[in-house]
Amino acid sequence: MSLKPFQKLKEVQPKKTKKENLREFLMLTLGTLLVAVGVYFFKFPNHFSTGGVSGISIILGSLLPHITPASLMFAINMFLLLLGFLVFGKDFGIKTAYCSTLLSSATWILERIIPMNQPFTDQPLLELCFAVGLPAVGSAILFNIQGSTGGTDVVAMILKKFTHLDIGKALMLSDIVITFSSFAFGIQTGLFSILGLVAKSLMVDMVIENINMCKYLTIITSNPEPICDYIIQVLHRGATTYDAKGAFNHDNKEIILTAMRRGQAVLLRQFVRSVDPKAFVLITNTSEIVGKGFRGVS
Repeated sequence: MSLKPFQKLKEVQPKKTKKENLREFLMLTLGTLLVAVGVYFFKFPNHFSTGGVSGISIILGSLLPHITPASLMFAINMFLLLLGFLVFGKDFGIKTAYCSTLLSSATWILERIIPMNQPFTDQPLLELCFAVGLPAVGSAILFNIQGSTGGTDVVAMILKKFTHLDIGKALMLSDIVITFSSFAFGIQTGLFSILGLVAKSLMVDMVIENINMCKYLTIITSNPEPICDYIIQVLHRGATTYDAKGAFNHDNKEIILTAMRRGQAVLLRQFVRSVDPKAFVLITNTSEIVGKGFRGVS
């Protein structure tokens, strides 16, 4: 089989516009800052260790009391970032480099302008919600645009290149070991850290699905022309139609298939009811649509 079509894949993919690049840069910055706020203000003061470099920094911070967790995280992330460039060279992700540097710098700066000697409140469960929620939302934003804050992800990339290990299981195992190490701060902290690890894994997937949530509509109608015109001319979406026949009374129908954002789906549903009150509309949630107008093949 010829590999030429695959070798020219990068040439086929359209270049992003300046507006798209700016939006992506802002989303990378927003996602990383959310992670930084959650880690510095809520994870570090409570010693919640749910894996990753931040978890390692919390554990090492207890063993090296003269070095703060933020300084340790900065040092570890910079070391892994340098290691990534040494191993992968120019192939190392620019997004990962930017997010890793920004996260490390943001926590280091926060430590100097807003020192945190103790948690905000005396409610550890409330603090855990923010310690998990903010980084989960931030990570989901980054993952959604193929970004990453680096850290143990860099280790995974290196292992993937040089070994045949199951990277997902290796990272999960490392997170579990780091999390269980938090029992050094007491049973309560250890249990909260385990709860946080489980909540983090579930919440990231949930946030990503909600970010990408779209509606897939199947419209069975006897008046397809105005509906298709509305989809194309007003909503600027595409549609596919095919002929059908009702099983009960054998009337000729047409089925329209289309996918769009949630707000557009509401408008289309209202329009369909206005032009064909007898139309049958099936609306399904979908969080993964690949194609023009949605996500590229990547």
